[in-house]
Amino acid sequence: MFCLCVFLQLAALERQIFDFLGFQWAPILGNFLQIIVVILGLFGTIQFRPRYIVVYTVWTALWVTWNVFIICFYLEVGGLSKETDLMTFNISMHRSWWREHGPGCIRRVVRPSAPGVLEDYSYVSVTGCIIDFQYLEVMHSAIQILLSV
Repeated sequence: MFCLCVFLQLAALERQIFDFLGFQWAPILGNFLQIIVVILGLFGTIQFRPRYIVVYTVWTALWVTWNVFIICFYLEVGGLSKETDLMTFNISMHRSWWREHGPGCIRRVVRPSAPGVLEDYSYVSVTGCIIDFQYLEVMHSAIQILLSV
């Protein structure tokens, strides 16, 4: 159990870092809660605190549901679209960090043609990615689900 909790913590921490780099506030909040509840679950298991174990069990079901939602979001299942600002709570236009920095991606900033126009993410050109960013996000969520189950 302890070894599994360490893997859960490391996976959540890794995911937290990349979500912070992309300013995706909804996943950041979820990852933070995951880290806290895994610590409580580990403490509850070691100290045999049934309430903590129940909280951890309920959270694990919610965590799996959240990761299934993220998979559906990035694969655009149903009416979901990865182009919306849903993951940033509509606060900013930031996207997944992997969109521009995935393995093999060549990122090129295209300067705006009109003078006085501020540089924006819409002027970034990304080519040559080995794996598209949405599949990297799906793999992260799938790993979270596998570790949780």
